[in-house]
Amino acid sequence: MEDFVEKLRQYAKSGTPAERRIAKYFTEHLNDLPFETAASVADRLDLSPMTVGRFLRALGYQGLDSVKVEIRETATTSPVQFQSAMTELQTDASEGKPLAVLVAEQIQALHHIYHLTAQPHWAEAVAMIGASREVFVATHARLAGFSNHFCQRLTQARDGVRAIDGAGNRFAELFARSFVEDAVLVIIDCRRFARSRLLARTARRYGYKVILISAQHADWLPEQSNVVLPLPPARAPDMDNLPPLIALLDCLSEAVILNVGEEASQRRRRMVEFATILGETANR
Repeated sequence: MEDFVEKLRQYAKSGTPAERRIAKYFTEHLNDLPFETAASVADRLDLSPMTVGRFLRALGYQGLDSVKVEIRETATTSPVQFQSAMTELQTDASEGKPLAVLVAEQIQALHHIYHLTAQPHWAEAVAMIGASREVFVATHARLAGFSNHFCQRLTQARDGVRAIDGAGNRFAELFARSFVEDAVLVIIDCRRFARSRLLARTARRYGYKVILISAQHADWLPEQSNVVLPLPPARAPDMDNLPPLIALLDCLSEAVILNVGEEASQRRRRMVEFATILGETANR
């Protein structure tokens, strides 16, 4: 796809007037090409379909369908596309279009998380999860699916990972043991997880290291945890914070896997081999 974009740049500079117009349109609308035809492009540019077809053949393609295949196989966003899309998004958001405002807010939340990944407490959390003897992930029962997926991802890097929630008094399992040896409790806090403070305080008292993922901004957070990974504020006080939470958990699990290195790659290969034997799909 990079070769295709580079050819478009060259034609946009040195092609015939028609070729420059087509190249400019393709460059600015790469995301739209899967929904276009040579006839629709020609109509937009007030050219003939034959002119568009000749231009595609000059690029080395039999037609627009060949371009669509390459886009599907090498789907990436070029800097030009990204800048164009961001400009369009900012314009729509400034005009108050609801979905544009929502997407802009979610991009801002992702920027928050990316900045978080460069902070010392992020590296501390990654090292803690990778090196501890056991890792427990606790959250409200409504978010059990997210914590289970997070744990499945972590199994690519290490053993001894378990997801627990408040259903069936399962939090009590954390404190049934007489001795806690080098264990980490990751608490995923959310709007309705009222027991997070009590759970964190009790876990610290029993000897667990506590990593707290929360959108709250309360004084007790650093006091009752070893590491706090703050989520950006929710869009509204009565709303969950799921999109940034999913992104943070995905980045955190990937960071742990990358930190483990080659051993994680070997674990992944063994998991795939065993899943193939059983006719199943390995955890992704």
